[in-house]
Amino acid sequence: MKLEILRKTIGGILLVSLISLIFFQPMREFLSIPKSITVFEGQDYTFKKAAPVTASLVSHNLNTLDQEKHSVSFQAAEQGKDEMILEFAGIPVKKVDVNVLKDFRVIPGGQSIGVKLNTVGVLVVGHHLVNTADGKKSPGEIAGIKVGDIITEINGNKIEKMTDVAPYVQAAGQEEKPLDMVISRESGKFTTKLTPLKDKGENTYKLGLYIRDSAAGIGTMTFIHPQTKKYGALGHVISDMDTKQPIVVEDGQIVRSTVTSIEKGSNGDPGEKLARFSSDREVVGNIKKNSPFGIFGELNKDLKNGVLDKPLPIALSHQVKEGPAKILTVVNDDKVEEFNVEIVSTIPQKFPATKGMVIKVTDPKLLEKTGGIVQGMSGSPIIQNGKLIGAVTHVFVNDPTSGYGVHIEWMLNEAGINIYEMPKNKAS
Repeated sequence: MKLEILRKTIGGILLVSLISLIFFQPMREFLSIPKSITVFEGQDYTFKKAAPVTASLVSHNLNTLDQEKHSVSFQAAEQGKDEMILEFAGIPVKKVDVNVLKDFRVIPGGQSIGVKLNTVGVLVVGHHLVNTADGKKSPGEIAGIKVGDIITEINGNKIEKMTDVAPYVQAAGQEEKPLDMVISRESGKFTTKLTPLKDKGENTYKLGLYIRDSAAGIGTMTFIHPQTKKYGALGHVISDMDTKQPIVVEDGQIVRSTVTSIEKGSNGDPGEKLARFSSDREVVGNIKKNSPFGIFGELNKDLKNGVLDKPLPIALSHQVKEGPAKILTVVNDDKVEEFNVEIVSTIPQKFPATKGMVIKVTDPKLLEKTGGIVQGMSGSPIIQNGKLIGAVTHVFVNDPTSGYGVHIEWMLNEAGINIYEMPKNKAS
């Protein structure tokens, strides 16, 4: 019995000691040091450490800058893999893998752009009833076609635009034959038969569907990769305004746009940039992808913002810090301006995700002009400590001064730009 009590007492003391050790400041700092660190060539990295711990470097890819009592700083000198050994009283206690990536820079955007998307097939955006002799009916609804579906083929022929549809409809109606239709839906493709019906008030046959073959809008350029002319913009997917579904892009174009006025945001109303495509409607680039992280493609014309037209380094998600930052955006005509914001919170993400930061507009001039973040501002590049860290994506409806940002790391990944490329091993 006494042995059992002694065992429990010792166990309790050990548990309390372990818990106390975990909450001991030097131990917390030690545990917070990551097992792996990724930085770019030429960048510095600093981490806090418990006072008795010292650090040493294994190879030549890193340079020790400073080893203070409570921190260690190093500079990434050369692309490659390295190790840092932490020692306590001369005994190695932790190994940190350091990946040094090749110096990488992109040109920040901020320009207002017009977006024209051409869909794969034609998009169904609604049903309507045909007033037939037998009553009101919707052939499309009868055929099982839903809002958000995409008509890709009729009678074995590819459908690319709205004008492709009408001849098949009239011919099928006159011959009293159903149309063989291939429909693309989020869950996959399927076939159906649709019999056009004649409106008794008109001499035409109808599908009973509202369809659209393209979409247009405005947004903001985020970055341009000077070597490949690849770009990223918007920071979020473009969805159809009627179906609320992401638009499946066949191709598309971006053009310059001019902001004509601002509908100021307020609680419950996010506000909006009112803009028009530039008068020359000159196409400055294509659109190859419409994804949750924005639109992506390649430019065929130079785009300058007039504020920061030189390539900037980027920050990975774990390098973004809470605190002051700036955004580039247009609120009048086509002039790109710099405005102050605050990074309220940031999540160091290991995998792509669209909501990596919460930002708050602090610039009095921007708050006076827009009330905060407004529609059309999506894609505005966020810059912190001379590095491009991400883009504005969504506004909080109940607080237009605040919204979400996406890390630049994931937008570059979506653009097909590999920032993690490591040198190939040399042949022996």
